[in-house]
Amino acid sequence: MVQIMRDTTELVALGEWQALKGAVEQLGELQSADGSVDGEVHDLSLAGKLVEEIVTQVRALAPRFPHDSAYHDALVQDLHRWVEDGFGVPDFLDSLLAFAPQRQRVDGRVHLVLFPMYTQNGLLDRHFQAVLLRVVWPDWVAEIEAGAYDNPQFVPVAFLDFTSGYDTNSAVLFPETVSVREVPKFGWGAIFCDREAARFRRVAGAVVETTGLELPADAAVLLADQAVAQDTFVLWDLIHDRSHSRGDLPFDPFMIKQRMPYWLYALEELRCDLTAFRAAGELAAQGESRARLVQYAILLDRAFRFPLTGNRVRNYDGLGGQLLFAYLHQRHVLNWTDNRLSVDWDALSGAVLDLLGEIEHLYWRSIDRPKVAHWIAAYELVTTYVTPNPASTWARGLDALPLDGPPKELTDAVLPDEFPLSMFFEALGKRVGEVIESTRGIRG
Repeated sequence: MVQIMRDTTELVALGEWQALKGAVEQLGELQSADGSVDGEVHDLSLAGKLVEEIVTQVRALAPRFPHDSAYHDALVQDLHRWVEDGFGVPDFLDSLLAFAPQRQRVDGRVHLVLFPMYTQNGLLDRHFQAVLLRVVWPDWVAEIEAGAYDNPQFVPVAFLDFTSGYDTNSAVLFPETVSVREVPKFGWGAIFCDREAARFRRVAGAVVETTGLELPADAAVLLADQAVAQDTFVLWDLIHDRSHSRGDLPFDPFMIKQRMPYWLYALEELRCDLTAFRAAGELAAQGESRARLVQYAILLDRAFRFPLTGNRVRNYDGLGGQLLFAYLHQRHVLNWTDNRLSVDWDALSGAVLDLLGEIEHLYWRSIDRPKVAHWIAAYELVTTYVTPNPASTWARGLDALPLDGPPKELTDAVLPDEFPLSMFFEALGKRVGEVIESTRGIRG
C-alpha cells in the first residue's frame, strides 16, 4: 500500500502529478469554451488517449488520498462516461457531489481536485483544471467557527500546485463553476487564503510606500509576515462568507440569480466586508489578537486594491472599494494632503460602522419597496458619495429612466463604467498598476 505523503514538496514533484498536469493542459487545448471537443476540428482519438492518461495518473495518485476515495472513483467514472458520450459538454455532477471538503476540515489535509470548470477571475472556459491544495484549519479558527461565527460551508485552503486555470487572479474553488447537467444545492466553497494574503502584502505594501501612509505598529506585521496575513484572511473570509445569508436582506442579494444593476452587488459585497469589520471589533474586545488585523486588512485591501483590480466593466468589487474610500474621505477619516495619505485610526471604526449602518438601513427598507424602487434607492446611496459618469442616463434622474418598461431596460441603461475612477485612483493606478498585475498567479 502506498504511504500517504505529508511532505507536500515531494508530492508536487511526483512524476504522476507532473504527468497529470501535462495531460490536462494538452486536453484543454482541444476543448471548446463549453468543455466539449469538436471532432470536426480536433482528433478525438488524441482526446481519448489524453483522458486515459489522466485516468491512469489519478488512479496512481489516489491511494495517497484515501479520504477522497469516493470522489476519485466517481471522477474516473465521469471521465469514462464523457469519452463514451462522444466528448460533448462535460457532466461531472456525480464526482462533484462526491467531493465534500467541508466535511474534512482538518488542518494540513491535502486534496487532489480535477474538474471541467471555469476559474472565477481566471479563465472563463470550462476546461479541465487540476489543483493540489491543502486545508488551512488551525485550532483557533475551529474554535471561532464552533462559536458565534458558524460557517459549515467555508473551507480555507492553500495552493500546492495547479494547472493554468489558476495561473491567474482566481483565489477560489467554487462548485458552481463546474460543468454539470443540473445545478445541485451547493454545500461548500473553498478560498485560497495564501494567495489572498500574498497578493494583499505586495499591493498594500506598494500603496503604503507610494502614498506615504503611516500604519499603526500592530498593522505593520500584516505586510511583514505571510503567516500572519494568511491567518487574518482566514478570519475575514469566515465571517464575510456567512454574512451573505444573514441580516435584513433584500429578496436577492446573491441568493437568487437575476440581472440587476451592478451596484446592488457592490453593496452586498461591501456589506459583508463591513460586517466582518464589525465582528472583528467584537472579537478583539473579547481578546482575539488577530481580529484587529482583520480591520486593517479590510481597509487596505477593500479601499485601495479593489478599485484598481480588474477592468472597468460593471466592476462591483471595485465600486465597493470606491464607496468605502469616498465615504471615509468625506468624513475626514482618510485624507490626501501635501501628497501624503493619512488615516485617523481612532475615528476609523466609528466611520466604517456608520457606513455599514446606512447599507443595513437600505436593506431593511427594501422589504417594503418594489424592486425598481430599491434599485433607485441603492443608486442614491452610492451617488451620495461616489460621483457617477457624466454621460449616465441614471445620473440624469427619474425623468430620464424608462420606468414604464420592464426592469431589463433599466439595467440596459447602466453604463459599463457607471462610476469611473476618481483622479486619485487614476494617479495611484499608474504608480501601482504593474504591482497589481504582478500578483497574477501569485503563491503564498
